[in-house]
Amino acid sequence: MGSKTDKLLAVLKLQPVVPVLIVEDAKDAVPLARALVAGGLKAIEITMRTPAALEAVKRVAGEVDGAVAGAGTILNPAHFEAAVAAGSQFIVSPGTTPALLSAAAGSDIPLLPGAATASEVMTLRQEGYEVLKFFPAEQAGGAAYLKSLSSPLAGTLFCPTGGISLKNARDYLSLPNVVCVGGSWVAPKELVAAGDWAGITKLASEAFELRA
Repeated sequence: MGSKTDKLLAVLKLQPVVPVLIVEDAKDAVPLARALVAGGLKAIEITMRTPAALEAVKRVAGEVDGAVAGAGTILNPAHFEAAVAAGSQFIVSPGTTPALLSAAAGSDIPLLPGAATASEVMTLRQEGYEVLKFFPAEQAGGAAYLKSLSSPLAGTLFCPTGGISLKNARDYLSLPNVVCVGGSWVAPKELVAAGDWAGITKLASEAFELRA
């Protein structure tokens, strides 16, 4: 498990914010990813919430220099396999099931599994997972809740996602058990629809600066 954890951490440590994208039209994927990479955000999570998602992963993985394409909202082994086949270099799930963990165990591609309670974290630790997605972050108790897990569940690192914005990202990033946050605010629907790639690069640059 160690090497996959290292592989995942290498991706998550590239930047303080991992963009969480809902791509409605695959033709937007490449310019959108290029805009994010130009702002410093190389690891990109494309969620499997639209029919265009797998094609978007394929295009970003194949055509965007510097991008590390990942797939999110992976719910079952079929999703996992399709995302890996499309070129995903990391996989993100909102929660976990035994079937999904089994699919992940048989793959070289690392999984960032979702957890929201101490029991879920403990179960995933037992399976060898040290880096987890805390989801839905704000709704599940926010930075204060995550801070309270840092002592009893020491050694676990989180990427909180859900309800995070430029305003509250630092609350999470200042915690000792947070490696990065996931956020959709760096690629707002209206900027994507307008093809305002410069606007997205600006938001990505602001997000990248949160590391400081």
